[in-house]
Amino acid sequence: MRAIGLIGGLSWESTVIYYQIINQRVRERLGGSHSADSLIWSVDYTTVENLIFADRWDEVSALLTEAGGKLERLGAEVLLICSNTFSRVSDDVARAANVPVLHIADAVGAEVRARGMRKVGLLGTRFTMEQPFYRERLAAHGFEVVVPGREQRELVHRVIFEELVRGVLREPSRDAYARIVADLADDGAEAVILGCTEIELLIGEKDTAVPVLPSARLHAEAAAAFALAGPALIDQGPAH
Repeated sequence: MRAIGLIGGLSWESTVIYYQIINQRVRERLGGSHSADSLIWSVDYTTVENLIFADRWDEVSALLTEAGGKLERLGAEVLLICSNTFSRVSDDVARAANVPVLHIADAVGAEVRARGMRKVGLLGTRFTMEQPFYRERLAAHGFEVVVPGREQRELVHRVIFEELVRGVLREPSRDAYARIVADLADDGAEAVILGCTEIELLIGEKDTAVPVLPSARLHAEAAAAFALAGPALIDQGPAH
């Protein structure tokens, strides 16, 4: 079994999902009391949150690259940045690493392709929804990506940073997100990507009329598959 290195704390609320899903999948595959060989480097979220709002992405890149190096020196054989927003620096981390770095958008893109979908919605932080680093990586998998209108994007963004990363789950926010998913479906989306790892703490398919694709869960499942089966079975995405 390959050792998984998780760059977490982005936020720790969703890093928990990664640890849980990876170990569940390993136990399902190997049986008994098996669990994954894994390491977590969890950063102080306030530090990186302040950096991204100050547009200091070079410092974010340096911090997460350093975290990846620490995990690799401790024995990690694959790395994951446990976040959609912070995958903006994934290519920097990958260039510095000597082991594969599994990109969260490739895990999501592979699932969309497997389901044969041609148009999907995307919810996430304003960075993820509006900047090209994530949407273009998804679109390279061969489907159209649509996002909500400006006011709805602002609501989604605000709830993430004022509530979800702090562990606050509010029913009015769940209802608002469900309405936004419904609007994306009305715009032709066959499913909606929960493109912030904390969103799946708030809503799931029981709350929506169309499928939702939980990015953290899909990313964690890709990591477990890599650890158990090797890189030949992992979709690394299209060339970039």
